[in-house]
Amino acid sequence: MSPFSGFNNSSGKNTPIPAAFFTDLLPQVTNLDELRVILWSFRSLDQQQGDLRYLTLEDFIEAEEFITSLGKTEKEQKERLTKALESAVRLGVLLKAENGEQELFFLNSPRGRAALEGLSQGAWQPQVHHPGGFSSTRPNIFALYEQNVGPLTPLIADALRDAENLYPADWINDAFRIAVTRNARSWKYIEAILRKWKEKGRDERDQRSTQEDRKLDSEGQYGDFILH
Repeated sequence: MSPFSGFNNSSGKNTPIPAAFFTDLLPQVTNLDELRVILWSFRSLDQQQGDLRYLTLEDFIEAEEFITSLGKTEKEQKERLTKALESAVRLGVLLKAENGEQELFFLNSPRGRAALEGLSQGAWQPQVHHPGGFSSTRPNIFALYEQNVGPLTPLIADALRDAENLYPADWINDAFRIAVTRNARSWKYIEAILRKWKEKGRDERDQRSTQEDRKLDSEGQYGDFILH
């Protein structure tokens, strides 16, 4: 393994860690796996949006840069992850809830406790969760959809996964931004933009005014996808 090259203030986003972690919690952490799980939970939950923030076992397992630190085989990784999560719950860092066969983990913070209480009272139900971990530089396509369009469904999740493999990340980010700017918050509209860029290229520059652009959208090639 290569030596760590050092922190760079200009790269990435900092993850806030509560001061109580250092004063009250760290002295109680006796296992390196516990520490890994706790720190990764801080990072992953901070990168989510909204008040309903939680993690699943899949979030940990599918984060390759994290799960590989827990062993060389899948069996070892899952066993050590399960023990570390149990320890984090026992220490009071994470709160655990069961939703059917799925286990959800919330940070033991005011927001996490409120989300857990709402779940227990039936005020909300988990949607399809963010697969594949979290990007340190930009929201992934699942987060973009939930932030700008609405809750995920299994069919939409499949379509988003296909698009993430087909189009560059900056195209996806720009297509969502355009859809939001034009008040056309639907996946069909966003997908139409991406498909056009793939077929015709992205070098064209649209110099029309906003009013003309919106008129073209509502009457032209994207007209079927506009929500009036």
